[in-house]
Amino acid sequence: MSQPLDISSTLWEKSSHSNGSGGQCIEFSRTFTPSGIVPVRDSKNPHGPELVFPVGEWSAFVAAVKNGNFLT
Repeated sequence: MSQPLDISSTLWEKSSHSNGSGGQCIEFSRTFTPSGIVPVRDSKNPHGPELVFPVGEWSAFVAAVKNGNFLT
């Protein structure tokens, strides 16, 4: 069984699309990128839960957002 991930010292970055008005924003961290993972959390709830994604999956998601794949 693997050890729980300690992200207490994580350096968080807000999405570049965050406008500071309290909208739907996320924060992510590059701290664990060398380990192959990217922690993500809701910027409005910094003490809430975090999601952790493999770097490749996170990169694919970001690329899809940039390409407009999720626009309705």
